[in-house]
Amino acid sequence: MTATTPQSFTQAITIKLREPARARNLELVLLVIACGICAGAMVLVQLGTKGRLFDTSVLWVGSTILGLALVMHVVLRVVAKNADPFILPIALALNGIGIAEIYRIDIHNGLEGWSAIGVKQIVWTIMAMAAAIVVLLVVRNHRFLQRYRYIFMFLTIALLLLPMLPGIGLNVGGARVWIQIGSFTFQPGELAKITMALFFAGYLVTARDSLSIVGKKFLGMTFPRARDLGPILVMWAAAMGVLVFQRDLGTALLYFGLFLVMIYVATARISWVLIGLLLFVGGAIVAASVLEYVHGRFEQWLDPFNQEVFSRDTQASYQLVQGLFGFANGGITGTGLGQGRPYITPVANADYIIASLGEELGLIGVFAILALFIILASRGIRVGFMAQDDFGKLLGVGFGFTIALQVFVVVGGITRVIPVTGLTTPFMAAGGSSLIANWIIAAMLLRLTDAIPAEQRVQQGAIPAARGRGATRKERTR
Repeated sequence: MTATTPQSFTQAITIKLREPARARNLELVLLVIACGICAGAMVLVQLGTKGRLFDTSVLWVGSTILGLALVMHVVLRVVAKNADPFILPIALALNGIGIAEIYRIDIHNGLEGWSAIGVKQIVWTIMAMAAAIVVLLVVRNHRFLQRYRYIFMFLTIALLLLPMLPGIGLNVGGARVWIQIGSFTFQPGELAKITMALFFAGYLVTARDSLSIVGKKFLGMTFPRARDLGPILVMWAAAMGVLVFQRDLGTALLYFGLFLVMIYVATARISWVLIGLLLFVGGAIVAASVLEYVHGRFEQWLDPFNQEVFSRDTQASYQLVQGLFGFANGGITGTGLGQGRPYITPVANADYIIASLGEELGLIGVFAILALFIILASRGIRVGFMAQDDFGKLLGVGFGFTIALQVFVVVGGITRVIPVTGLTTPFMAAGGSSLIANWIIAAMLLRLTDAIPAEQRVQQGAIPAARGRGATRKERTR
């Protein structure tokens, strides 16, 4: 038995008492900075477009978001004292910048008051943050969610099938991923990525031994048995079903990529990733030769400046080329908020909001936004290294990778790194379903990081050791 010295005991108590307060105080400071960024962006938009503050009502409505952020901060002080202090401020800053750019496009289009998409986005943000607060209050311990993994599986299937039902399924832009009930429209696939991650994490915790230990070696890698290929084949079939029936390449890539990463984290076998990539690439190649819309996406990617591809009626590259010209017009420093012409690009407030921000904030602004996304995704992946339970590890990596992959697919599409897929930028693009889903993911990441013990964070170097009489001289100078 290892004896506990009074000095180490005092240090442990000091860490437990001071670390939560330091984390929440840091979060409060970052929230003030994020609020300043959001308010400043809105003011710059109005000054850039009209030269004056002409619509103070938007600022008052937007202040509700800042009030909810403070409410969420207080909730974290009570129910999640050890939660990561960077997640909430980053999500708020990204959300606020997106709202400012959406409102900027509304001003050019002559949309004011409740008809403006920016005002609707503010309302959706309020609902999304309220949903995040509910998640924090209801999910006090994430481990109990593992017991409902098969319920999450059926929920995922139901959410994926909803757009295919007659009467409520809605075809938008050639993709059948929306449902409409009266005047209310929603994209259930956004919530499906949450339930899918919960199911994958719960399933892989129980099945990873058979998926990781048994198999045959070939070329230095252990490949799974044929009977163990069932999960990846089912997931591949589901992704191909989304690709064929819902005509949504981006969502299919997101779902399958999420599964591959989580199965790799659970089994540590690269063979699963290789098999999955071969299956998806093979399916995409076949789809490109059989499905007209997939073939059109590849043509836009490979030869967007071809006049025939640029000006045709469907699957034209006009939107992609306009987005590239917007980036070029912004240059390094951008034209300034409210002083560019992002509205020339179709759907500039949703699918191409990164191109709109690239024109008005420039390359420097886009890099700053991408840095915020990298930090946000890394907080989830960090859970995979520091969580005490396997279910939490898989969930953290799954949610963090979902954000990272979605941003890569969006930015890669509009910059011609990969074909355009139709996904939207998390927290920034216009649309309520995506906003609600991503704020719920942020709440889950806060809950997962709260479950990491303070001692574990100190050992991993995530926080400095406590300073004071209970710390050694070496620890005080760290």
